Amino acid sequence: MPKTQLNVRVDEATAEAARQRALQRGMSVNRYIEELVKRDAGEVGHTFVEAAADFMKQYESVFAEEFGPERKGTR
Repeated sequence: MPKTQLNVRVDEATAEAARQRALQRGMSVNRYIEELVKRDAGEVGHTFVEAAADFMKQYESVFAEEFGPERKGTR
């Protein structure tokens, strides 16, 4: 995948923390930050799926009443 350059400004303490964490993991600061962003984006998707599952469970009886038990497990 082609890379895009992204410039960010952070205070020196944050920059040093990023350098140290990347060094501890044996990777570049670029790679470290890329992984943080990907992980954060993935958590949002995971949170959405959990919320949708909770919603479906909460309203399962409403869906069953509307669509009938014969449709259970079908798409």
